[in-house]
Amino acid sequence: MNPLTDQELHQLAMNIVGKEMEEDGFEFLSINSKPKKDPQFVALKKGKLHFVVVRAIRYPNNPVEYDEDLMITMRDHAVKFKARTFYAGVGLANSNNYEIPVHHDEDYVVNYAGLIEIK
Repeated sequence: MNPLTDQELHQLAMNIVGKEMEEDGFEFLSINSKPKKDPQFVALKKGKLHFVVVRAIRYPNNPVEYDEDLMITMRDHAVKFKARTFYAGVGLANSNNYEIPVHHDEDYVVNYAGLIEIK
């Protein structure tokens, strides 16, 4: 059994967030799948620009807690483009045992509260 790498966890989190955004009517202008190369998504919705920072969060860490300094920097950058800034933390855990990593070919549990606007 091999656990998902940080990059694979990040990709999984991006897929979860991207799918929800797509269903919610966002149009993607750019997607950056490199971890910590922010923002991961630049998208339009109703003519308004959105910057979205995605993080895969391993259990037991709280996916709604974010790096405030980073998000303020992102918000300040977004303002220059008249964009709104959002944080999307996706909690991921092994569904068989939260204490062990998420593995390939095993079910996992998602804890995702949606986009959190940084104002």
